[in-house]
Amino acid sequence: MTAASRTWRALDSTAGGLALDLGLYAVAAAFAAITAATSTLAPHRAWGSVAAVGYLLAALLVVGQLLLRGRRPELAGVPARSAVTALAWATTALLPLVIQSIQRASGRTDRAQEEVVVVEHAGIRLAEQGTPYLGPDAIAALPADERLLGYTPYQPGMALFGLPRAGVDAWWTDSRVWFALVTALALAVAVVALRAAGRPSAGRPHPAAVLRGVQAATVLPICALTLATGGDDLPVLALCLLALACAAAGRPGAAGAAVGLAGALKLFAWPVALVLIFWGATRRAGLRVAVGALGLPVLALVPAVLVDRDALVENVLRFPLGHGLVTSPAQSPFPGHLIATGLPGGRVIAATLLVAAGVAIAVRLLRHPPATATATALICGYGLLAAILLMPTTRFGYLLYPLALLVWAPALAGQPTTVSPESPTPALPRA
Repeated sequence: MTAASRTWRALDSTAGGLALDLGLYAVAAAFAAITAATSTLAPHRAWGSVAAVGYLLAALLVVGQLLLRGRRPELAGVPARSAVTALAWATTALLPLVIQSIQRASGRTDRAQEEVVVVEHAGIRLAEQGTPYLGPDAIAALPADERLLGYTPYQPGMALFGLPRAGVDAWWTDSRVWFALVTALALAVAVVALRAAGRPSAGRPHPAAVLRGVQAATVLPICALTLATGGDDLPVLALCLLALACAAAGRPGAAGAAVGLAGALKLFAWPVALVLIFWGATRRAGLRVAVGALGLPVLALVPAVLVDRDALVENVLRFPLGHGLVTSPAQSPFPGHLIATGLPGGRVIAATLLVAAGVAIAVRLLRHPPATATATALICGYGLLAAILLMPTTRFGYLLYPLALLVWAPALAGQPTTVSPESPTPALPRA
């Protein structure tokens, strides 16, 4: 165990995990309050005004757990902490989401980030035209200030979250509602998969580690804010966490299917799919992982290719690479962006650094492929962190991926990682 691992374990186990819970909710309450007071984005301010109260309530409940820990230890255990987490998610993500969806349905145009509108328009186009994408000519014909919203820089599967709005214009057809439902379902199945995989080895607080991983994907402010105001990254993240949980349970076929579904939504899941294929190869099950991990995203692309290949290329390749009719507004001040904008030939330098990081990870995978689900999660987390920091165009919110993956890694420890290539993928026992 590394010094960093020992430090994290000691911090995480202080007062049975309650100390870190209190710190999380207290800092999150301050973050939400500051967001409500200072953010230049109206959906973020609206989120902060509601979420600050939710985080404060969760922090007060944890204080009560700490005070009662000696006399009523059951109130400080993992089940009680999980209940507080569920309440925190409901009040800091789901409640703001529902409020903003209802207000938006009533006519407020400042109650959703642009990606919500983009996904819903993509769903409407999918229902009417068979493809979620506008071609370059159609985008060029839009007014200059509307061309950005004409792009759909996602994989075709993301448009499915916009389909409800194609049928009914109501608060519950807001794409964020469906992002939240898929996120909750994927995380619930992931927890069931880990519990069904077997009990943790001695000295490993597996249930507490799973709870901490769920917290990182739900109540962490960067995740709660994203789900309530935009949301498209959360189902992708949750499906990736599910894929890693299936890997920890020794289910390569299910792991490939889960990450394949994520890859059919957004490109951010593709690096996770690649690392999982290498994990599968160490189990003599690389092909079983690859069938779902690669097959599902490719299958999702087929209709869009057949209907309008140029539209697909314009949205999925040209625009993200900076060659569209407009440029992406994603410009958080990370090293890659600072280098690209502040140095002569900066974009080439940043791209070179990004490629170098990718090559280093590829060499690591070829020479030492991950043999456990924990190692797989760590490689995915650190790899995505390096990519986000070095990309010339990126968003602060993308940090939710590496943060959640790295915190999820301890929850995967102590689980069986061997699988027979001849045996069928076992069904998950019922919870």
